[in-house]
Amino acid sequence: MPTTHPSAAEVLRRVPLFADLSETEIKFLAERAVPRRYAPGELVFAEGDACPGLFVIERGNVRLFKTSTGGREQVLAIEKAGNSIAELPVFDGGKYPASAAAVEDAQLLFVSKQDFHSLCLVHPKVALKVLRVVGSRLRRLVGIIEELSFTTVRSRLISLLVRLAGEQARGATAGVQVTLPATNQELAAHIGTVRELVSRNLSRLQAEGLIKVDGRTVAIPKLAALQEQLEGSE
Repeated sequence: MPTTHPSAAEVLRRVPLFADLSETEIKFLAERAVPRRYAPGELVFAEGDACPGLFVIERGNVRLFKTSTGGREQVLAIEKAGNSIAELPVFDGGKYPASAAAVEDAQLLFVSKQDFHSLCLVHPKVALKVLRVVGSRLRRLVGIIEELSFTTVRSRLISLLVRLAGEQARGATAGVQVTLPATNQELAAHIGTVRELVSRNLSRLQAEGLIKVDGRTVAIPKLAALQEQLEGSE
């Protein structure tokens, strides 16, 4: 059977920012939204670029990240289908504060700054929702700064493994399995370190019997034991 793709209106309805819009308002946005496709690793926008509008993720995941002058990356978030990105610069008129790239094949809808401003003028609730989204992201960034400032690479790696276990929820009585990012370089970017330290700490956790690494799959025999390591390092 042929694959059916949702219409722009259906995609927009699933986005928290636009959940309360009327059919007329959804139609207004849908008629102006521009679909864009991105290959794995392709930039959606780059840090410092002028911001002509925001994006809604229809399909795939998008990685938001900062890059140092030396080329090291720090992943800020992985945004999934149904989420919007780049709301803040649409509001404050600034440039993109971070870069965004497709994790895999991704389809996004682009909404211009002008169209979004027009919508907010007639539907102020949308602007209030943007404040909630931006506030949530600010809290996440504060958490990242706290982790980088006050925790070790080992602790950050364990924290990520525990978080992935909660998100992916694959496992049985024998333990839990999680899938790591595609490369140790990408994993390092998630926890603010370098590839060599990721490899070293994965090996140490495996030697201690806390995890078992098989390619990009990590088996966690006892999640509680891994969590105890995290609590013990605080």
